[in-house]
Amino acid sequence: MNVRPISGASVDARARRGRKGLPALAGVLLLAVTACGGGGADSGSGDGKGGDSGTAEAKKSRAVVTIAPGDGAKSVETSGALKVTAAKGKLTAVEVKDAKGKAIAGQISGDGASWTPATHLAAATKYSVHAVAKDSAGLEAAKEADFTTLTPKNTFLGNFTPEDGSKVGVGMPFSVRFTRGITNPEDVEKAISIKTEPAVEVAGHWFGNDRLDFRPEKYWKTGTKVTVQLNLDGVEGRPGVYGKQAKTVSFTIGRNQVSVVDAKKHTMKVMQEGKVVKTIPVTTGKPGYDSWNGQMVISERLRVTRMNGETVGYGGEYDIKDVPDAMRLTDSGTFIHGNYWGGDAFGNYNASHGCIGLRDARGGYDRDLPAAWFFDHSIVGDVVVVKGSNDDIVAPDNGLNGWNMSWEKWKA
Repeated sequence: MNVRPISGASVDARARRGRKGLPALAGVLLLAVTACGGGGADSGSGDGKGGDSGTAEAKKSRAVVTIAPGDGAKSVETSGALKVTAAKGKLTAVEVKDAKGKAIAGQISGDGASWTPATHLAAATKYSVHAVAKDSAGLEAAKEADFTTLTPKNTFLGNFTPEDGSKVGVGMPFSVRFTRGITNPEDVEKAISIKTEPAVEVAGHWFGNDRLDFRPEKYWKTGTKVTVQLNLDGVEGRPGVYGKQAKTVSFTIGRNQVSVVDAKKHTMKVMQEGKVVKTIPVTTGKPGYDSWNGQMVISERLRVTRMNGETVGYGGEYDIKDVPDAMRLTDSGTFIHGNYWGGDAFGNYNASHGCIGLRDARGGYDRDLPAAWFFDHSIVGDVVVVKGSNDDIVAPDNGLNGWNMSWEKWKA
């Protein structure tokens, strides 16, 4: 067999080609790794077929959410300081909660540019804000912030009637008397909300700057349930003076009892649900001390009380230490009460110093006598109407007697 020799030149050439082939292969592998990694600013191609990072960059929302006050702010005002806005987009959700999770209601503006709270904030309270906005492409941006409201140096309270859980008569207003004069009445009134079942319009009326009463146009309907939210915590009632109450008060309207006193006939007709259930002989204010006319609401019931003329400007004309079955009708001292010293005045002539007297026994031990019977069949909030007296109509703010003001004036 003939064997063809292989020249050394041919072998060297092949060896040289093999050595040069290794770096070339490494370069191909490096290129492949670089392409798979997608690194670099130009990883996405202009035709949209490049890597994912260019798409992620494009998905960043252009919307900018701003929350005032800023995160971590302290001693923030309870009104006017909280604002949430959006630029280059529209707000879609805003959530404000206190540390207990109670949400603060608010509203996003029609153009989506801002959100404002529907009410003031509580004092000395930490709040958390979470807000979301979308840009024109539908991409969302969000922001969060925490802040704490101021701790007031000066505060006020609202002393109210009736008490929570009470059953009261059809004439009972909800009356609040403030411990400090109020110079921001709209803010304070806005912080008191009233709901009723069945629903009825209820309006508030200010007497001076320290008393606010609420009532419907006409007497309450029997069985009405009234719920009052006193959201006064954080309300600036006057410069630098803030409310400190957050309380719910509920009361129910009992049976309808309205009693009509005729000062000329010396009688009182007690009516329940519009029907006369009893006619009682009475004595009212004598000449010079005539009783007020008008609609008066029983605001206080006392089985026994002391009545001293000096406390109502009558000097030492009388001082009776054990007046039985007494019920207050005015702040100025008018009562409807038991009388054991009046002799034959009841049903015959007027002999009092302005009060309405009904026959009673000393100590009120006989519960069948007229004054005792009326006391036992009355509750706070019942109405006593006096007519035929020679005096004026009682002032609406003298007791709980706003019914003597027209509905138009009341709402004005």
